[in-house]
Amino acid sequence: QVQLVESGGGLVQPGGSLRLSCAASGFMFSIYAMGWYRQAPGQQRELVATITSGGSTNYADSVKGRFTISRDNAKNTVYLQMNRLKPEDTAVYYCNAEKSTVHTVSYWGRGTQVTVSS
Repeated sequence: QVQLVESGGGLVQPGGSLRLSCAASGFMFSIYAMGWYRQAPGQQRELVATITSGGSTNYADSVKGRFTISRDNAKNTVYLQMNRLKPEDTAVYYCNAEKSTVHTVSYWGRGTQVTVSS
């Protein structure tokens, strides 16, 4: 059974930091690209950051220089370190696992709420 379980969300003041974790199970984590997406109320889900199986990273322009995605294949976990948080970072953050060969296989977690407010 595939599971992606996010944790680490919460309420933080502007300028603060949070680290999100996504624990994966039920599939071969190391060969999947992993990503973090977010969805704010009334808006579409958007990409935040991705990391390939080889460790290459990609970030949305809005988070470059503030967020860092990383993965630990030994722990089947992907992380999102979020620094200098802004109110506009408030959203539900979702973990994604994806593998594209002949067809695309994609898994999603249930999300964790991040609220940036004073």
